Amino acid sequence: MYSVLWLIDTLISLYVWILIASAVLSWLIAFNVVNPYNKVVRGLGEFLWRVTEPVLGPIRRVLPNLGGIDISPVILIIALYFIRNLLFELLV
Repeated sequence: MYSVLWLIDTLISLYVWILIASAVLSWLIAFNVVNPYNKVVRGLGEFLWRVTEPVLGPIRRVLPNLGGIDISPVILIIALYFIRNLLFELLV
């Protein structure tokens, strides 16, 4: 049973890092630090968007418009850590 908990914990941690990478890349593109027309940057951005958008999209639809500030990754990270801690408490 601990192996399953370890796997879930690892997957949640990996997804949190992917969310952070997606947010940082979007900031770098917005402030013209990296060129979005670069092949590597475009490929990385597309991968991150495809992995995170199916989960972040419904959260963005529920949240009110905050005028250009996107807090959906923060809410998702908090929810993922809540789920992780809940699983540990229920199964341990």
